[in-house]
Amino acid sequence: MASVKNLKKDINYTLGDIIGECNVWELENPNEDASKSQAIIDEAISTFDELIAKVHVKDVENKKAHFKSINAELETRANALVGKLNAL
Repeated sequence: MASVKNLKKDINYTLGDIIGECNVWELENPNEDASKSQAIIDEAISTFDELIAKVHVKDVENKKAHFKSINAELETRANALVGKLNAL
């Protein structure tokens, strides 16, 4: 892990891209039910909040392992969100 700053950027950019793709899907499919894509957006926002809160935890014994686990969780949850988006 290069830095906490880069981890925060990764979280922001990854989840922001997913939200952007949901918005694009809504524009390309105006006749479809937008509540499904809105649910994905809501889940992405809550994921962002949870991961950023984990980044800001101060009393961690092994910081390197802590940040690696956050990065792994980001990857797992982002892949799940993309899977849901692709299923629309």
